[in-house]
Amino acid sequence: MTSPITVTSNPGSEQLEQLGVAGWPIWSCGVSRFPWTYHEQETCLLLEGDVTVTPEGGEAVCFGAGDLVVFAAGLSCSWDVHAPVRKHYRFG
Repeated sequence: MTSPITVTSNPGSEQLEQLGVAGWPIWSCGVSRFPWTYHEQETCLLLEGDVTVTPEGGEAVCFGAGDLVVFAAGLSCSWDVHAPVRKHYRFG
């Protein structure tokens, strides 16, 4: 089974330029734990932070600053933010 969370560590600048990451909005949050459901796909680039996301009934996925992460539409999960997060993000 394919994971509903895909992590690319330290993606190249060309890939980030093609995606237009620099123009995406920024979201931030402090150390916390919360449930989340993705109604559509989200792609994000972590600028800061350390996170573990655990899909319902799935394996925990850890990622942090410099990682490009894609969350599948329909994913229900729990976020555990170990260090404050700042990320560029895009839905759809």
